Amino acid sequence: MGARTRNEIEIEGRTLALTNLDKPLYPSGYTKGQAIDFYIRVSDYLLPHLAGRPVTLKRYPNGVTAPHFYEKNAPRYTPDWIERFAVARRGGGPDIQYIVIRDLPTLVWCANTASLELHPFLSRAPDIERPTAMVFDLDPGEGADLRNCAQVALRLREVLQAMDIESFPKVSGSKGMQVYAPLNTPVTYAETQPLAKRIAEALERENPSAVISTMAKAARKGKVFIDWSQNSDFKTTVCVYSLRAKSDEPFVSLPVTWDELTRASKSGRTATLYFKPDAIWTRLKKTGDLFAPVLQTKQTLPAAARSA
Repeated sequence: MGARTRNEIEIEGRTLALTNLDKPLYPSGYTKGQAIDFYIRVSDYLLPHLAGRPVTLKRYPNGVTAPHFYEKNAPRYTPDWIERFAVARRGGGPDIQYIVIRDLPTLVWCANTASLELHPFLSRAPDIERPTAMVFDLDPGEGADLRNCAQVALRLREVLQAMDIESFPKVSGSKGMQVYAPLNTPVTYAETQPLAKRIAEALERENPSAVISTMAKAARKGKVFIDWSQNSDFKTTVCVYSLRAKSDEPFVSLPVTWDELTRASKSGRTATLYFKPDAIWTRLKKTGDLFAPVLQTKQTLPAAARSA
C-alpha cells in the first residue's frame, strides 16, 4: 500500500483536505482526483437536484472492483459544518443522520470519501413524506438491454400523457434508465407508489413478453422490470449527473431527450446513450439542464389515484 498523500484546497471559504488524488478508482485508470474534478465541474447542474434531499453515499474506497458500501449515516469524522437531517429508522432505534448536499464544499468532501455514486431521496427535508416526483426505474433483465428500456419508456410516456402528466427520461449510466414524472405539489408516497404500481402492472398486462412488474429476478429474462417500489420514503435513486461505478470506466447518469430514445429504440444503437465524464461538457453547453423541469414543473395526480 502506497503512502497516503494529502492536499489542502479552499472552496467557498472552507478548507478541505483531499487525499490520494492519484489513486485509480476504475480499471481504465480514472482517478479519485478526476472524480473530484468532475463533481466540481458538474456542480452547477447537479447541486439543484441534491439541495435539501437526504443522500445515501455509495462509497468505493479501493475502487470499483473492490468491495463497496452504502453510507446512510454521516460518518463520525464528518465536519460540523456539513448539514445533516435525521430520518427515523423503519425498524426503530436511533435516527439515521443523513448528509444533505447543498453546496460545493459538501459535494467535494463527499467525493473525497470516494462516494462515486450519489443517491438522494425523492423528497426534501423537512417534508420527508412528500415526494417531489414519481419515478419509474427501468431495469433490463438478462437478454434485454437499454434499447428495450427505451421502448418501454416511450410507451410509459404515452400512458402518463393520457393522464396529463409530463415526464422526463434519464439514462442511469449503467444498463437501465429512469423516467421521472415531476409533481412539486402536495402528495405522499401513499399516493404515488400505488399509482406507479398500477401503471407498471398495466404495461405488463399489455406486453407480458417485454415488461414485468414483479421483483423476482428469475422471471425477468428478456424483459424490462419496471421498479415502481422506488416510490418509497426509505428508498433512494441515483441522482442525475452522478457518476456510476458499474463498469471498468466511468459513465454518467444523464438526462436524454425523448427524440434520442426514439432513435435508439428504432436503430438499436444504444452506444449513443452512454456518456463518459469528459464527453458531456459540449452537450451540456448546448442543452443546458434537460432535467430542470423536474424541479419546476407542477403537476397533480389523477383524482382517482389520489382517492384510491
